[in-house]
Amino acid sequence: AIVLVLSIVGISYHQTIQAYPSGGGSYHVARVNLGEKTGLVTAAALLINYLLNAAVSLTAGVAAIASAFPALWSHRVLIALLLLLLITLINLRGLQEAGNIMAVPVYLFLFVFLGMLAYGFIRLFIVGPVPYPAVDLPAAQPVTFYLLLHAFSTGVTALTGIEAISNGVPAFQPPREKNASRTLLVMVFLMGLLFLGSISLTRFLGVTAGSEETILSALARRLFDESLFYYLVQVVTLGILVVATNTSFAGFPRLAAILAADGFLPRQFASLGDRLAFSNGTLLLSSLTAILIILFAGDSHLLIPLFAIGAF
Repeated sequence: AIVLVLSIVGISYHQTIQAYPSGGGSYHVARVNLGEKTGLVTAAALLINYLLNAAVSLTAGVAAIASAFPALWSHRVLIALLLLLLITLINLRGLQEAGNIMAVPVYLFLFVFLGMLAYGFIRLFIVGPVPYPAVDLPAAQPVTFYLLLHAFSTGVTALTGIEAISNGVPAFQPPREKNASRTLLVMVFLMGLLFLGSISLTRFLGVTAGSEETILSALARRLFDESLFYYLVQVVTLGILVVATNTSFAGFPRLAAILAADGFLPRQFASLGDRLAFSNGTLLLSSLTAILIILFAGDSHLLIPLFAIGAF
């Protein structure tokens, strides 16, 4: 169901890019077709979503590396804030520099994670699925319609970030619409593949996570034990989640600038800094993200229910 929604959203944003190549994404679509108030509600939802995406991605990335090195678990807030500071400084230097730096962990993650999934399915084919009674987990609550809805709403947080491409079409090289559309379609395909692949392996291999370990860490540990490749998986997972945080830093300031140009936010948000970056929007996002990380003690599990509301 989540992958189906992912496909629908991807197709919708593909159409948005063709119709509104100047950027703005859902905000422009809603404002032009459904009126000013609807457009502003949409813009508010997007800004909140970008904020929560930054906070959740950073805390989840720190949880990934702390799963491999449990001594870091008690220092999650500090590590998340240091990473936030690093991302903020990179973005204040300008979009092109940020894009070049963030490309490296993306390709590394795809190489490592797709390799892990391929190895996992080969192993699954050879040894067969693990029966769930062997996992021996007691049921925490009965399976109800509400529980299914809760699982779905938590799962659709995987969809966030798709809107960033349609919001930031002007940041692409010419021909902008074509490059943005191609990037969007590749991203949706990879998101669906990684999502289905990892969920399927955890299901059929009977993988469960402990209180101080992420489910993807538990999957990598099951496949590779404590080998070097396990630690590589955790490092690249941290890397891709830092990139996910940077999605917010690419989208939030640009959308804030569009809203400022339309007269709905202070005009300072439309001003470019010395490095041709929207510095005020970047600093606001960074400050609010830091507050969320501190308030929720760097725990992504506490942030995700709030994130689900933002994603919807």
